[in-house]
Amino acid sequence: MKLYHLRQTENRGYDTYSDMVVCASNEDAARLIHPSSWQEDPWKDQYSGWCSCPENVKVQYIGEAADNVLEGIICASFHAG
Repeated sequence: MKLYHLRQTENRGYDTYSDMVVCASNEDAARLIHPSSWQEDPWKDQYSGWCSCPENVKVQYIGEAADNVLEGIICASFHAG
């Protein structure tokens, strides 16, 4: 598993996520991780505080994760209003 830094600049201001660190098998899988992943389909939510589609997520590879790290969000920056 690999670690990636994801960021978006589409939604800024209050009640938005600016970026997060995730663990995923590859860049494409990382790009699909959404900070509102508890929702059934967070990409269809008109206002989720994240960008509107996976294509707008900027992804940067950070490094390899330890063997015991599960796929998903490690930490996320939420800017509450």
